[in-house]
Amino acid sequence: MLDEEAVERVLVITAHPDDVDFGAAGTVAGWVETGIAVTYCIVTDGDAGGADPTVPRGDIAGIRQAEQRAAGAVLGVRDIRFLGYRDGELTVSHDLRRDLSRVIRQVRPQRVLTQSPDRNWQRIYASHPDHLAAGEAAIFAIYPDARNPFAHPALLQDEGLVDWAVPEVWVMGSSTPNHYVDVTDKFDLKIAALEAHTSQTAHMDDLAGRITGWLTMQAAEAGLPEGRLAEAFMVVDTA
Repeated sequence: MLDEEAVERVLVITAHPDDVDFGAAGTVAGWVETGIAVTYCIVTDGDAGGADPTVPRGDIAGIRQAEQRAAGAVLGVRDIRFLGYRDGELTVSHDLRRDLSRVIRQVRPQRVLTQSPDRNWQRIYASHPDHLAAGEAAIFAIYPDARNPFAHPALLQDEGLVDWAVPEVWVMGSSTPNHYVDVTDKFDLKIAALEAHTSQTAHMDDLAGRITGWLTMQAAEAGLPEGRLAEAFMVVDTA
């Protein structure tokens, strides 16, 4: 793993607004606290989400973008970019690989946090088809696309974006985590970020209790003392 002092910029790539907050808000809060610049790249606007049938469907994308910006502000993340792909229809297309490569070359992160491209049979809710596609496209953009100066040539020729190699990837939602972050002291921030996604969480009974149970289980897997809470990742060297 990279030494945290070597990490200046982190790029988070997820399929939907709220994905990062369910999977990694505590970890992100810790990074921001240490001075790391965190950028979110949200592939869709979450326009197929929402639990209130009285809200016009045409309003959902704007609502969910605003909710993600509010949740990011809770954690100190203000650079939030939306690619505008259709929720529920995501595929690992050449266009998506190019668009993610563009953001990687713009941000030039030392670390990318993204979703698992592999289905998690132990926790199927982590494996929404859009999550799998976003994770796969992100990995393709990390290797080989963004680091290959000859891939997506218009990025260099028309936009002046030179190649960039991401040294490290953190995968959330993996069935084979190899790294855990103690987020006990960031739990209140995680819940506040999730509550900012009103259209997705306001109807949930005992949101804090659900998240506590999940993080407690992961802390036990990590061998942390009783009462601690953890987020889990698979960390991959991509240097």
